[in-house]
Amino acid sequence: MTVEADPVRVESRLAAGQVDCPDCSGGVLRPWGWARPRDVHGIGGLLRPRRARCGMCLVTHVLLPLSVLLRRAYAADVIGAALLARSAGRGHRWIGVALTVPAATVRGWLRVIADRLETTRLHLLQVALRAGVDIAVPAALGCPWRDLLAALGAAAGAVIGRFGPVGVLGPVTAWQVAAACSGGRLLAPGWPAAG
Repeated sequence: MTVEADPVRVESRLAAGQVDCPDCSGGVLRPWGWARPRDVHGIGGLLRPRRARCGMCLVTHVLLPLSVLLRRAYAADVIGAALLARSAGRGHRWIGVALTVPAATVRGWLRVIADRLETTRLHLLQVALRAGVDIAVPAALGCPWRDLLAALGAAAGAVIGRFGPVGVLGPVTAWQVAAACSGGRLLAPGWPAAG
């Protein structure tokens, strides 16, 4: 489950019973230990996510901050920088060297996003239209990668405009908005769901 980036706010919201269970209606998550520590390139230091348990359905969840994606060892902003470089016409080898990420890893990210450019763009535009007021759909730029980035810019602008630069999620980057919009599943199989 994706939560805000500030661990102190997550702890206070958990203690106050302000985090709803995504699996059941009416359940509230409470602190339930910690997940295993993981090294995430781009956040500096080890990440040890909080684990929480629903008092109603008894399901446990790992609470990942907006700065990371599900099952990825790289921060959302690092993956976003790779997609930004791809939209500028760079290849996976150049991007890998520039970001100090293995070229094969970058190639995998680019292939996943390339297979879902249009559906991801449409999902981000839906977020922009639901969160924003009088949001104009970005004009087509002639490149699917740049069109995706334009939709991300619209979604980030709408979310930040609606909730403020700090808002309910804390200060966020555009790539953290993308992580939030996808529930951390931006590169996961089966996201976005059809329909």
